[in-house]
Amino acid sequence: MTALKKDVVVVGLGSMGSMALWQLAKRGVDVLGIEQFGRVHTNGAYAGESRLFRVAAKEGQVFTPALLRSRELWQELGAAYGQDILLPVGALHLAPEDHPDLQSTLRSIKQFDLPHEILDPAQMRKRYPQFYVEAGDVGVLDTLGGAMRSELGVFAATDQAVAHGAEVRYETVVSAIEPGNDGVRIVTADGDVLAQRVVVGAGPFTTRLLPELADLVKVVTYNLIWFMPRHIDMFTPDRFPGFMRDLHGVHAFGIPTLDGYSVKAVPNMDHPMVDDWDDKSTTLTRDQLVWAGEQIQKMVPDLIPAASRWSVHGESFTANKMPIIDTIADGAIVVATALSGNGYKFAPVWGEMLADLVTTGQAKFAEQAFTVDGHR
Repeated sequence: MTALKKDVVVVGLGSMGSMALWQLAKRGVDVLGIEQFGRVHTNGAYAGESRLFRVAAKEGQVFTPALLRSRELWQELGAAYGQDILLPVGALHLAPEDHPDLQSTLRSIKQFDLPHEILDPAQMRKRYPQFYVEAGDVGVLDTLGGAMRSELGVFAATDQAVAHGAEVRYETVVSAIEPGNDGVRIVTADGDVLAQRVVVGAGPFTTRLLPELADLVKVVTYNLIWFMPRHIDMFTPDRFPGFMRDLHGVHAFGIPTLDGYSVKAVPNMDHPMVDDWDDKSTTLTRDQLVWAGEQIQKMVPDLIPAASRWSVHGESFTANKMPIIDTIADGAIVVATALSGNGYKFAPVWGEMLADLVTTGQAKFAEQAFTVDGHR
């Protein structure tokens, strides 16, 4: 059977792949997207209703310029789709004044002159009575931050890509990606596709397709948990920001209510790294849920400590938690992986970066730290 020929194929239509598909289609590229699951599904790292968006990056100042561009692209995508994906409710970081992540956030704000507010304990208690606040705490409100509808973002990007001429195949498993003299062959059960370039945005499935990255990319599960408040009106987007809270050695993040009855509030838990998606954990234990409820009620006392629902997802990680966004196979394959639990807010700008690497071989926000060689 003769292979279908395309200029570019995007393998995986989750956070990275959907955005790369959108950016390539906007440029008029002859592009096909292939996804092993459905159009929106629970197996992606983006699943689970919502994510926190920040511009003042606690992870390091190298990320803030990319986040400013990402915010522009989120707004562009929402306007094109006709529904807000990024809700501009602000992102609050509440922590002891000397907490290193809070200090890194403040350095980002200072370096890039970002709009913000700094709230002392009395101001915090008055403005945001939902939080338990201690005497040494400081609240830093990133006013360009907010909450994102994560599944809607993936859906909207794919929708807009198709509107610009992209083709898509769902429920199609790619079993191999084979660079050769005549291009890159993408092997699927529905027939092979031959492309000049391939973008791989397969998340925790990356090393099945690119085993040469297996020493760098591992799979870690992360959990999302929702709690019901006693007073839901205190947690609507007009009254409650996206937040990060550091209290007594525990870090958590949360989102204002989007469903009208529960609040996503997630304390960090340690999960083991594994080599393959099939080895990941699939649920939380009773003890884990009890611990999470206890931590969250300390931080946000109005939340009932019994979880109303939870979900567990797989994500690809590197040892230093820096992403891999690079070209391999002499430029024939462009890969974005190992977003390390920190990727969704960057999705449209990393998608733009992938499209740049495909079409020009260069990208504005490319960093040596993001290359394969930079991880070895």
